[in-house]
Amino acid sequence: MRVPGIDLPKLEMPRLGLAFFRRRLFFRAVFVLLIAATLGLALAVLQDEKERSYQSYQASFKKTQSEILARLRHPAGQLALLNPQHNSADTGSGLVPLLLPFGALDFDDPFKAQQAIESAGCAVQLQGGSSVCAAIGNNPYAGGFVYLAGSFNSAGLQGREKGQLDLQSIHRAKVSLSLRGNTTTWIAPLELQERDAVASNALVGRWAGFLEVDTENQGNQLIRESRPIREFRGWVWQSSTCADAANTQADCPRRAFFSIRLPAEALREAIWRKPQVVWPPADLNEIRVSMQVVSAAGRVFDSASPREAAPSGLADLSQSLLPGETLQLKRLSGRNQSAPPQVLRNQSETPEQISPWVRRIVSLLPVDTQVPPLKAVDTINTPVGSFEAMLTGDVRAVERSISIVATRMLWLVGAMLAAIALAWGLIEIGLIRRVTQLAKRAAAVSYNVNAPELENRLAAMDVSDLRGKDELGILAGGLSDLMQRVKDDISREHVRAQEERQMWHAVGHEIMSPLQSLMVLHGKDDDASHRYVQRMQQAVKVLYGQASPSEAIAKADVAAGALDLDAFLAEIAGNAHFAGIEQVVYERSAQMTTLMVKADEFALEDVVTHILSNAKRHRQPGTPIRISVTFDATQAMVKIHNIGEPIDAQLLPSIFDYGVSSNKTAADDSSHRGQGLFVVKSYMGKMGGTASAVNTEGGVAFLLGLNLA
Repeated sequence: MRVPGIDLPKLEMPRLGLAFFRRRLFFRAVFVLLIAATLGLALAVLQDEKERSYQSYQASFKKTQSEILARLRHPAGQLALLNPQHNSADTGSGLVPLLLPFGALDFDDPFKAQQAIESAGCAVQLQGGSSVCAAIGNNPYAGGFVYLAGSFNSAGLQGREKGQLDLQSIHRAKVSLSLRGNTTTWIAPLELQERDAVASNALVGRWAGFLEVDTENQGNQLIRESRPIREFRGWVWQSSTCADAANTQADCPRRAFFSIRLPAEALREAIWRKPQVVWPPADLNEIRVSMQVVSAAGRVFDSASPREAAPSGLADLSQSLLPGETLQLKRLSGRNQSAPPQVLRNQSETPEQISPWVRRIVSLLPVDTQVPPLKAVDTINTPVGSFEAMLTGDVRAVERSISIVATRMLWLVGAMLAAIALAWGLIEIGLIRRVTQLAKRAAAVSYNVNAPELENRLAAMDVSDLRGKDELGILAGGLSDLMQRVKDDISREHVRAQEERQMWHAVGHEIMSPLQSLMVLHGKDDDASHRYVQRMQQAVKVLYGQASPSEAIAKADVAAGALDLDAFLAEIAGNAHFAGIEQVVYERSAQMTTLMVKADEFALEDVVTHILSNAKRHRQPGTPIRISVTFDATQAMVKIHNIGEPIDAQLLPSIFDYGVSSNKTAADDSSHRGQGLFVVKSYMGKMGGTASAVNTEGGVAFLLGLNLA
């Protein structure tokens, strides 16, 4: 900016002391500490999590060992041990018999047969609610039979009359057994027996097995004078109640349980032919069994139906393993001792991305607990041999799990740091930088305003670039307008002074000319007028030389808990009657001595008083208000309970909001404006605590959480 008649110099900047930078240094130090605290908090959480994980790792390992050994010693686990490949067998053409952990199946007794297949878990669950188990016993001298047992739903069973050859109107079973290149098919019509009083008055039937020699009639017709196979034996028991309890019709479907023993001549001959019995058969996985049950209404059971669930196998044990644990099963005795051991790992966890440097940081975090390499070996005895179960653990899995959590936290910590950096940058650029520029220019003006030269006092200061609509912009605009006004006033004064100087020059010139003439006329020393004329000339010269502006530029001044909770609650309860709240009881725990929490005494007193007042209004007359405290390693929980009507469930989530009351809203003409509980929540939040309300049996409880000091 130029003032007419004056060339303004640049502002001379004074040397500023430490006080000028103190607030900015403090502000920046706060942000640096905030960033460091965020990183430190994340590292502290990870270190604590690593310490806890290390401490619980050994206990988890022992628990896993006990659970797996218990499952392997159970009949279902032994079924998986004895049939390691049954899950991978091709069952498209029929069922593959499983080797039972029992010597044989008591197929004549429905309770024992059903208990055996349920205990071993060998049943295949089929669509429609049917199930079937195909198995052989682990004792070769039990006869070398193949067992079929299961259940299906059907209307009342229809049996065959004696001598009846047409089977289309009765229930009949068709069973096929494929063994070593030969397939044997039986047609087993149902022959009803007396009702079994022991089996809850169940309908009992016997499957009479006939060899199928005529495949054209599809098992609908028996050959005259054909006789049943003596070794083929089977039973079926149908419940007297409907499978669906809601169905009360007379012909409703009922649950039927069947049990069949199939003769396998090839297996029986192999047992007695060889000098040393090999059991189970080496080709067990190549045996196929299928079964269908047909009635007059159509097929009611088919073993080839889609499966809903298969028997549990060794692969299911991997679900019990923790990440990093390995289970190795090796046969010690019996057949196939030289087979490679089976190794199981938990494959259910989904792979997640782990940052390499996060994994490195987690591995470097120091912990006090050191976990040695874990290894447990035990022996599982089965009827056909012994197995060695070796469980090993890897402590690195703990660090990997923590690294996964840390990688997830990385986004949160990064977002927090980004928010801090963004706030810092906005304040630094939008406020601090402008304040600094304004302060420097104001300091320069304050420094230069005392300069002896007028031009330096008016040094060019321009703060118009700092104008804006915010507080600092308004301040800078006001200062700019003020400086402009001062400069305009100084400019006008300077012009006036110049005009006065010119006027004095003109007046002095006009006066000096006559004086010069008078000096010539009265130039003699003895002339009495000479001395007075000389004095007048000297006075004019002095006055002429001092005629200059005497105004100056105006100067602008720029002014730049710990609390004993036990004693506190005891005092509150003791003094409550002074506030008109009677029967306040503080139930002090016998285990609690001094309990120090982080709180402000007066704020916490307001919180408790508001809750007691609220409890007084809503309690049943004559009942006490009870205060109790529970605490753990990090937090104390104050419970204030009163007996009375519960809070409305729809109102409970918003009871602490401003203007919400359990009786009225803020819009009602009532003294209860919903402010007390809002104060409770606000004060607890400022103290780093929590506040909540729950309905209890017979009343309401308010819970106040405070951090331990």
